[in-house]
Amino acid sequence: MMKLSSCYDELGFLPPFCRTVDLTDLGGTNCYCDAEAASRLREVISGLPVKAIHWIDTGDYHYLSLFWLERIGRPFALLHLDHHPDDQPCAFGGDVISCGSWVADAKGAIPDMRCCVTVMDASTLVDIPEGMPVYVSLDKDVMSRDYARTDWDQGEMSLQEVMDVISHALEGHELLGVDICGEITADKGACGEDVEINLRTDKILSEFFVPLLN
Repeated sequence: MMKLSSCYDELGFLPPFCRTVDLTDLGGTNCYCDAEAASRLREVISGLPVKAIHWIDTGDYHYLSLFWLERIGRPFALLHLDHHPDDQPCAFGGDVISCGSWVADAKGAIPDMRCCVTVMDASTLVDIPEGMPVYVSLDKDVMSRDYARTDWDQGEMSLQEVMDVISHALEGHELLGVDICGEITADKGACGEDVEINLRTDKILSEFFVPLLN
């Protein structure tokens, strides 16, 4: 669990056997990640397992997925569930990574990422080459507000549809790791109902992914 905001403390969410990394004092990370922060984040995760559930805070920090993908070290497919494609060039260019550019950055910098499928609704066709291992990146904003409350505009998928897409996509494929973002904090307007909905969904997702990783 990578804490860059107060979201997980506000949720009171800590899955069993979960290791937490407190990064709330690290600057240069909110929506955009500068070179100094990126170097520190790569250092922090260097000794942590890729094959795990990585809780990566709000959607403002979805670029953290890039640092996990860099560590896979063999050919793989990315299954990206998100209401946004996150494949736009970063407005600042250079060494800056953003929550909206990390997929484009991964495509350009990680030759082992042989396939990227972005799922924005339940009708998306998921076609992953036979036998290719898969890394899953899930932004909960792909779901409707009945199942997640985020700080970005949201899609219409149900939690069950998300799990069905992932289960189907992983048939015959090794799951290399998972990251999940899409929380909301009190300073961005989270209320008690938001916390209740997010906590319930997070617990279900945790229980869903654990056996898939074993």
